[in-house]
Amino acid sequence: MDYYKILGVDRNASDDEIKKAFRKLAHKYHPDKEGGDEKKFKEINQAYQVLSDKTKRQQYDQFGQTFDQAGAEQGFGGFSGFQGFGGNQEGFEEFFTQSGRTSGWEDIFSDIFGGGSRTGTRQKSGRDIQADVEISFEEMAKGTRRELKLYKSVVCPACNGSGGEPGSKEETCPECKGTGQIKKTTRSFFGTFTQVSVCPACRGKGKTFSQKCRRCGGDGRIKEYQTIEVEIPAGIQNGQTISLRGQGEAGELGAPAGDLYVTVHIKPHNKFARENDNIVSSEEITFSQAALGDKIEVETIGEKLKMKIPPGTQSGEVFRIKGRGIPHLDGRGKGDHLVKIIVKIPKHLSRKQKKLIKELGEMGD
Repeated sequence: MDYYKILGVDRNASDDEIKKAFRKLAHKYHPDKEGGDEKKFKEINQAYQVLSDKTKRQQYDQFGQTFDQAGAEQGFGGFSGFQGFGGNQEGFEEFFTQSGRTSGWEDIFSDIFGGGSRTGTRQKSGRDIQADVEISFEEMAKGTRRELKLYKSVVCPACNGSGGEPGSKEETCPECKGTGQIKKTTRSFFGTFTQVSVCPACRGKGKTFSQKCRRCGGDGRIKEYQTIEVEIPAGIQNGQTISLRGQGEAGELGAPAGDLYVTVHIKPHNKFARENDNIVSSEEITFSQAALGDKIEVETIGEKLKMKIPPGTQSGEVFRIKGRGIPHLDGRGKGDHLVKIIVKIPKHLSRKQKKLIKELGEMGD
């Protein structure tokens, strides 16, 4: 399994490029979306979990395909290339020392084989959710709010996320004796290693209930629709993502919830365009207005204004209306409104008009 290929990035991709690729693919294949693919989504998430972590990415780049096998519970298959280390932990340490990894090799070793000081007692956090909203150009310029109705895991209201039936007795987990973890000792040519995993009976809490919650079946979560209000700030860019911490799927048995990522799409406007934080529009004026000057009415966001056209204005000239553009995202000031003037040349002229224009031309500039 090539994690770089799954995310569609180069092996030298930066952290930002990896994060951007993950969000794009996660949004596309999220199983809660129409046309989503749960299997593909899990592959994408797995790839991101490795490549977004500097230590894991370094291990993956070092071991390639064997990275997955090394971390699996089944054992140590795929590391057949390490026989030359003498079949002991010291030999493996020597390998890391020779490779220039003299610091923290125990942690790397522990990550690969699931042993060491990892307690494994942490419950699973909730999944992140991807969503999209569409707003108008005017809403982008002024800021707005949107309500999202999402079908997702939420904390069970009956047991308040504990997983136990209200009134039932909480007791020490008989499987892990309250430690929240199960230890498994494995012997190999490297030596003897202890693999630590989360206790499946209590899911790492060390406690169980005499009776599971009938509403959620002991998971601490149920699926239901929830309405979430999203505040969209003025000046947001098209395609920009807003992060709402803790508004994703609920975690198991009281673990932290995931996050909600809302990507904002701005509908094109039939008159206005955006250049950075400036608004750009165009206005047509007549030949006489351009030559003699005038005051014209200009449409801006929220209101219409009078703008002076000086005599001799040329077609294509741009006039600036200060502070009538898009608010800066940092909250300090606004851009400007740029008005491009288009001089409208009449296609059909009367004899009198032709005569007057001819006389004007003979007079020169």
